[in-house]
Amino acid sequence: MTLESGSSIHTCSGLSSAEAQKRLTQYGPNAVVEEAPKTWLLFLHKFWAPVPWMLEATFVLEVLLTKWPEAIIIALLLLFNGILGFSQERKAQNALALLRERLRIQARVCRDGNWQTLAAAELVPGDLVHVRVGDIVPADLHLTDGNVLVDQSALTGESMPVDCTADSTLYSASIVKRGEASGEVTATGAKSYFGKTAELVRGAGAKSHLEELVLSIVRYLVAMDVLLVLAILAYAMVQHIPLANILPFALILLVASVPVALPATFTLATAIASLHLVHRGVLVTRLAAVEEAAAMNDLCSDKTGTLTQNCLSLGQIQPWPDVKEEDLLRMAALASDSSTQDPIDLAILQESTKRQISPPTRAQFVPFDPASKRSEGTFTQDGNQWRAMKGCPQIIARLCKDADWESRTAQLAASGARVLAVAAGPDSQPRFLGLLALSDPIRPDAKDVVQQLQKLGVHVRMVTGDSVQTAQSVASTLGIDGQVCERGRITEDCGVYAGVFPADKFHLVQGLQKKGRIVGMTGDGVNDAPALKQAEMGVAVESATDVAKAAASIVLTTPGLQGVLEAVITGRRVYQRMLTYTLNKIVKVFQVALFLSLGFLLFRSFVVTPLLVLLLLFANDFVTMSLAEDNVRPSPQPDRWAIRTLVFSSLAVAIAWLIYIFAVYAVGRSLHLPTPSIQTLDFLGLVFSGLANVFLVRERGHLWASRPGTFLSVASLVDIMIVSILAIMGWLMAPIPWIFVLCLLGATVVYTLLLDQIKVPLLQKLTHA
Repeated sequence: MTLESGSSIHTCSGLSSAEAQKRLTQYGPNAVVEEAPKTWLLFLHKFWAPVPWMLEATFVLEVLLTKWPEAIIIALLLLFNGILGFSQERKAQNALALLRERLRIQARVCRDGNWQTLAAAELVPGDLVHVRVGDIVPADLHLTDGNVLVDQSALTGESMPVDCTADSTLYSASIVKRGEASGEVTATGAKSYFGKTAELVRGAGAKSHLEELVLSIVRYLVAMDVLLVLAILAYAMVQHIPLANILPFALILLVASVPVALPATFTLATAIASLHLVHRGVLVTRLAAVEEAAAMNDLCSDKTGTLTQNCLSLGQIQPWPDVKEEDLLRMAALASDSSTQDPIDLAILQESTKRQISPPTRAQFVPFDPASKRSEGTFTQDGNQWRAMKGCPQIIARLCKDADWESRTAQLAASGARVLAVAAGPDSQPRFLGLLALSDPIRPDAKDVVQQLQKLGVHVRMVTGDSVQTAQSVASTLGIDGQVCERGRITEDCGVYAGVFPADKFHLVQGLQKKGRIVGMTGDGVNDAPALKQAEMGVAVESATDVAKAAASIVLTTPGLQGVLEAVITGRRVYQRMLTYTLNKIVKVFQVALFLSLGFLLFRSFVVTPLLVLLLLFANDFVTMSLAEDNVRPSPQPDRWAIRTLVFSSLAVAIAWLIYIFAVYAVGRSLHLPTPSIQTLDFLGLVFSGLANVFLVRERGHLWASRPGTFLSVASLVDIMIVSILAIMGWLMAPIPWIFVLCLLGATVVYTLLLDQIKVPLLQKLTHA
């Protein structure tokens, strides 16, 4: 049996259907199976973190004490946090799934003595497969005949196509650019080169720094809680106060100290940022990557397809003496043909068309042959038959007996270019016309993006499988600083790593992370996927393979690298918003916890009721979530959370607000208001001071230095109106006169302006701005 393919005839002697089915059972389908986590498990995971643990423990205790209103409110807080985080990340994953939709790969395979077209997933080791121009290689093949030029950049990261002949190995997922060949399948699925690299992705992954941040903050707050509760218990024992009266107070103190809305606010801020980035060609598939982008101080960038365009172009033309560039290019074009789809031929023809150079009429064309290492075309010149040839400089020089080609070829090759020689003339006397240097051009926006990232304090490192010469040339053009190191020096601090393998990229990212660096990685190929998954911010560029997109936390949907810069700037804006929120939350926790505790110890009564404390969570925490859209300036340097400085700065501001709220309490007592009315006045004081503190700490300079976001301003006004109406009408609390509410609001504004004068030097350490 035969397969007709142009002028080629290939003998077909493949497996039988029965044997293929037996091997399919033995080896499994030719596919890398991606295990999709169960939706309900992903949702439940949102309740497994430090803040949910504290709320869950409080919920159980409230149920045991039959405090049903408090238990219901806490349950609603838990559900709100979980649903918000789950829904936002689910939307991103669904968008990624749409990006990865593509047609199934088909393969020409010999079965039962006949050539057939089958789904690539049905291939098994031992199958005889035929590939031709344009095909995606469906499995690892050992070629038995034919010769092909293949693009393996998605696998190895090398931009130059590779010639494969009989006895060569052809890897799955590479693309045939020229020629045709047949080969026996040697590995499928996870056992193939493609599959093994994809499997590396499963074990990769960086720990979320957001979880570490929340846990660090909670540690400080819990430590304060424990000290306050111990003091209260000791006081209760001395005063013989029943434990049943103290336990509810201890619980409400715990609830007041838990940063309830912190995870939800982070999620909301990053979700809003991710929607903003979508309109700028950036798809965020893991929300924590937005926060990681702000802290990223090292960007390991793949070269091919990321910094360069992954397509050959004619870079330099060096004609020999007395030869014009036009003549050299004309003869090179005559020895090229677009029907071969050879990247070298296409680059030469594109340049000749651009210069409007037309070659003479060709009588015959012989495509590139790996054996002869040249292509040629024949034409008629002055009544004689001439040949135009292009190919390996050593071969062409030997045919022309030219002795001065080596030094010039070496100079061009030193820049990382692929060098070809061109000759033309009568059959017996071809003349050496000159050299052509082809290279993978740098993306138009790459240099500007690299320079801007470096100005923002991000150390850009180039990582490539290409040669040292090529890497050095590209790095020099882009302005990437640092040593150029080969893969044996992967552990050293270099600006460029050349000749690296896929596993090297993965280990490079891990090595930087062990040094305390926050690492970003850009790439497009299967070879980049493990490193993309391991990095805190893995970025798959627009032309990336499905495996790379699945592994990355950020996917660019438009050409170029501007999206990386957008992600960094957006992430730093999110950091500034979250710094404001966290500052505000810690200040309020200190203020409320100390007010409740000291108030009980000093006055032996609840200065605010448990129900009002829970209302305070809604009145303050969920209004301040509007900070997720506040107007801020991005940080000029990578951001790192200085928790210790943050906590002690917050404590200083909290003491100032503690003085304020005790003054409110003292005024209430001096007016001889009943205890419930004083509790209402204290509640309003805590709400008003909480909102004022947001405006106080949102700007590291004076609070009038920048205009707050519209949503924040509107939410604050609505919050003031609602709590004021509740207090005046006596809903859920004891009523107080409207004049008290108005005077308290005015006093809060005056006190805030006074505090603004002392907080500026206090908060300067928390920002680079």
